[in-house]
Amino acid sequence: MKTLFKVVGGLAGAALLLAVLAALQVWFFRPFSIKVFYETAFLKQVLDEPELLTQLRILEPMGIDGHNDELTDASPAREQRRAEEERRNLEWLHQYDRASLNEADRTSYDVLNWYLQNRVDGEPWIYHDYPVNQMFGVQSSLPTFMLSSHQIGDAKGARDYVSRLRAFPQKFAGVIEGLELRESRGVLPPRLTVEKVLEQMRQFVAVAPAEHVLATHLRDKLSKLESIPQAERDQLARDGEQAVAEAVIPAYRSLIAFFETLLPKVKDNHGVWALPDGDKYYAWCVQNHTTLKVDADTVHATGLAEVARIESEMNAILAARGLTQGSVGTRLAKLAEDPAQLYPDSDEGRAQILADFQAMIDEINAGLDEHFSLRPAVGVEVKRIEPFREKTAPGAHYLPAPMDRSRPAVFYANLRDVKEVHRWGMRTLAYHEAVPGHHFQIAIAQEIKGVPTFRKLPLFTVYSEGWALYSEQLAKELGFVKDPLDDLGRLQAEMFRAVRLVVDTGMHHKRWTREQAIAYMLDKTGQSQGDVVAEIERYLVAPGQALAYKTGMLKILELRDKQRAALGERFSLKDFHTAVLGGGPMPLPVLEARLGK
Repeated sequence: MKTLFKVVGGLAGAALLLAVLAALQVWFFRPFSIKVFYETAFLKQVLDEPELLTQLRILEPMGIDGHNDELTDASPAREQRRAEEERRNLEWLHQYDRASLNEADRTSYDVLNWYLQNRVDGEPWIYHDYPVNQMFGVQSSLPTFMLSSHQIGDAKGARDYVSRLRAFPQKFAGVIEGLELRESRGVLPPRLTVEKVLEQMRQFVAVAPAEHVLATHLRDKLSKLESIPQAERDQLARDGEQAVAEAVIPAYRSLIAFFETLLPKVKDNHGVWALPDGDKYYAWCVQNHTTLKVDADTVHATGLAEVARIESEMNAILAARGLTQGSVGTRLAKLAEDPAQLYPDSDEGRAQILADFQAMIDEINAGLDEHFSLRPAVGVEVKRIEPFREKTAPGAHYLPAPMDRSRPAVFYANLRDVKEVHRWGMRTLAYHEAVPGHHFQIAIAQEIKGVPTFRKLPLFTVYSEGWALYSEQLAKELGFVKDPLDDLGRLQAEMFRAVRLVVDTGMHHKRWTREQAIAYMLDKTGQSQGDVVAEIERYLVAPGQALAYKTGMLKILELRDKQRAALGERFSLKDFHTAVLGGGPMPLPVLEARLGK
């Protein structure tokens, strides 16, 4: 509500004020129009999340930016408010007559109904997660947000940045309150998580405030704002350093102290089956991330079958190169040591990796007009993952452009160890994270006209990751993967996702140990020990998320095959891609219904 008042305060003029007052009349009651309901439900969520508003930048074009000096409340009270709002929205949605809606509105109804119903079904488990974890916990995601999403283009942006630094203690107090609630309910993170986040946070605060990344980032941004008098820039830089010293570091020390008291209480690295009602929780996780009514045993069996198929294809390529001894994983690991597949371990080598990624993206982007009628207007650039988070970050990830297009999208590459970047795996990674993978899917969704705003957001992992993995195979089908070694890289990436089906269900459902899962992934994928350990430990703190990739890809391929069989010579790959991408993210059952029309 505080952000709502800031929005109202940012509007000027009597007509606009009257419009706001009229809107407030439907704020607490079900709107007569379902279109108004869609947008009201969306606004109620995002206005309670100032960090998300900053990332989306949907209000800034209207001159509204009061939210940019706040952080999102992380307290259990806010979690409860959101759950109550979702239950109310689901009740209101069901009061509309779906049969009376046109086709576009029925799709929106079905997407929102699935999302809200799933959230309500998952309400018993809202405190079964680990908000502070080694992969994407708040202790690393918040600094990343400050560095990547908070824009400093003028003095106000700099002042807002300092205000947000000052808000770290309040944010972390809410986090700790939630952690204490979870502990009281028997929800404790794996031991490895406690140990690794402690190491991560201790390193983060072991820097003088003036040299801290959050202070130097502000100073660097200010140095480019020559329109601001030098004296004011100097003062803002000092304000930032002071905020780091007086707010940021103490906030982290409070979180460190909590985890130090938690460390003696955690002993094992179990899957979520070890949590209270853990089996029921994981069953919901499977549905949440696949959007399908499928059980863990079925997913596990699918994974085993896919592993066997992909292993056969990889074996053929390896045998053709004379690599015939040992498991596929062993032979891949040997190939990964080939100096011809590695870059120099230097600043120049890392710069060349980034340049080569960009060249691969530019090449495929220039050759897709024949197969895509929908193309994003915004570009994508390649950057290195910041050193402060690269140790526990994934090998790569995609950051969407904000909706106001004030910056391009970013493909982040992890360059912590150049030995982890093999030339034969780079094309597939670029196609997955950027073009035609995440960049096409997410950027095109943002630009869709005539749909509610919530349909432009990446709400369904199985859709976005399924498309990205489908894009890897599509790139080969379209001729961008010519070298057998590049194809081996594609197969290794697909094997990686197939193995995820096995090890995620293995640890959380079949009660595999962490060590069993590591051994299996090493044997099948040939990835480095460090990569595999990081991945397995990621699945331990994000149960079910790893199931989305292969599940989504298999469904998209299945739907393409069905449409090709039904249409015969009338089948158009371009039209198929328009149908998949043109409706925005959606759960797989709704996508299947859309493509079946």
